[in-house]
Amino acid sequence: MNDRTPEPEGTHPRPVVCSRCGATAECLPLTWTYSLENDTRHYLCEPCARDHIRSIEGRLDPTWW
Repeated sequence: MNDRTPEPEGTHPRPVVCSRCGATAECLPLTWTYSLENDTRHYLCEPCARDHIRSIEGRLDPTWW
């Protein structure tokens, strides 16, 4: 009765990787942000997001950061 239902294989979240510095996190922290480029999400850790927030909000191409 108290047995947990096993999770199907392949449902475990993959670690999230910062597209700027390569920092990783087991699950997506609330302080991380992402940009959508060519229908692909590119995650940014908190320090990278803080460093580039004006460029992100101005929608500058990441090559200009």
